[in-house]
Amino acid sequence: MKAILAKDGLNINPQDYSLLTDLYQLTMTACYAGEEIANKRASFELFTRRLPDHFGYLIAMGLTQALEYLEQLNFNSEQIQALQDTGIFDRAPNEFWQLLESGGFTGDVWAVPEGTAIFANEPILRIEAPLWQAQLVETYLLNTINYQTLIATKAARIRDVAGTEANILEFGTRRAFSPQGAVWAARASLAAGFDGTSNVLAALKLGEPPQGTMAHALVMAFNATAGNEDEAFAAFENYFPHATLLIDTYDTVAAAKRLRAKIDAGETTIAGVRIDSGDLVELSQQVRSYLPETKIFASGDLDEWEIARLQQQGASLNGYGIGTKLVTGVPVNGVYKLVEIDRIPTMKESSNKSTYPGCKQIFRNINNGQIQSDRLGLKDEAMQHNEQSLLQIVMQEGKRTSSLPTLEQIRQHTAASVASLPANIRQITNPDNLTVEISSALETLRQSVVQHNLVTTS
Repeated sequence: MKAILAKDGLNINPQDYSLLTDLYQLTMTACYAGEEIANKRASFELFTRRLPDHFGYLIAMGLTQALEYLEQLNFNSEQIQALQDTGIFDRAPNEFWQLLESGGFTGDVWAVPEGTAIFANEPILRIEAPLWQAQLVETYLLNTINYQTLIATKAARIRDVAGTEANILEFGTRRAFSPQGAVWAARASLAAGFDGTSNVLAALKLGEPPQGTMAHALVMAFNATAGNEDEAFAAFENYFPHATLLIDTYDTVAAAKRLRAKIDAGETTIAGVRIDSGDLVELSQQVRSYLPETKIFASGDLDEWEIARLQQQGASLNGYGIGTKLVTGVPVNGVYKLVEIDRIPTMKESSNKSTYPGCKQIFRNINNGQIQSDRLGLKDEAMQHNEQSLLQIVMQEGKRTSSLPTLEQIRQHTAASVASLPANIRQITNPDNLTVEISSALETLRQSVVQHNLVTTS
C-alpha cells in the first residue's frame, strides 16, 4: 500500500489527529457499528491506579490540548480511503464507514482544572459520548494527559523544593522524546511554575518570551579563533547585554576572576553566569566570592533531589536550568476505562487492575486552604460540609462551555494546589499517600456490579 500524506513525512498536522490512534480503537468501532451499539451513550474515565514511586501527588495537565483535539476530530475522504486500502477492514460493515464520515466529536467532557493536585483512582477527566467516539479518542487523550501531567508534577516538585525566589528555566527540548513532546513539556513546566523555556516555538505560541543562555560552542569558537574565552563573553554581551554567560568551558573560577577584574575596571556589567559541570556547591561558592551581585545559575542533569542536595550543602545559586530529568523518566501510567454504557454501570475486575463503576465525582474537603481529605463518590451525590466538587463540565455536545484559563492562571492554580497539600505528601522522598475515601454509595454500586458479573459469567 502507498504511504498516506507522504509529502509531509512523519510530521503531524491537526488534520492527522483522527488517525493518531491505536488500531484497536478502529477495529472495536467497526464491531460496535456492526452490532448496532456504536451510538449508545458511554462514559469513560481517565485516571491512574497508582502514583509513580516517590510521588505523593500528581498535577493534572493537558486538558487544553485534549479539548483542541476533540474539537478538530474528523475523518476526510483521503484518510478513509487509506484505511480501506490496508485490507484490514474488508469485512467491516458499511455502518463503520458511515460513522467515520459522519463528523466529529459530539460528546461531553468533565475534567478537573489544569494545575489541580490529584491522587490515585481519581478521574482527571470523563468522556460522555456515543460509544464509538468515546472509544476512538482514548489513545490521544492518554498520550497528552499522561505526558503533560508527568512534566507538570515534576516541575511543581522542583519549584516547591527550589522555592519561590529561584529562577527556573526549562531546557529539555533536545532530550524530549519528540518535537511535539518538547512543546508539550515546555507548556506543562511553565504552567506548573517554571519562569521560562528555551524552546522558541513553544514560548512564542504561548505568548511568553523565550529564555536561555549560551553554549560551550560559542566559547570554544572564540577561544580557537581569537585566542581566549573573554572575547566570547564580550561579543555575546555586546549583542545581548542582559544575557547570562556560560563560564565553565575551561576554568570556572578563573573566568569569574577575570570578569571581576573587568567589572572593577568599569568595562562590563554581568547580569548572570551559568555553571554546567563540576562540583556545583564549591564552584558556586567560589564564583559568589568574586561576583557577589551576579545571579548564578546551575544546569546539568538537575532534578528535585539534586536541587535539595545543593541547598542542603550550601550552594550559592539563584536559579536552575532543568532538562533531561524533567522531560524523561518513569511515566504517569494513566488508564482510560469504560465506567457506564447505556446507563448500565461497568467495571473491570482483573487481578490488580480492578476499577470502580459508574460516573464519579471527586469531593475535596478543604479547611483554611489545606486539603483535609478526598472522597470519591458518584457524580450525583451531594457535597458534604467543606467539600468542593473537582470535576467540572468543560465541553458539552462537542463545544467548549467556557474559555479556558490562561497559562498564568494555571500557574497560579498549580502553586495554590501544591501549597494546599500536607507537608508529608509534598516531600520528595518517601512521601505519604492521601487516603481517598470511597463513598458508601460508590461501594454499594461496586458490590452490586460484582454480584451481577458473577451471575452473568458463571
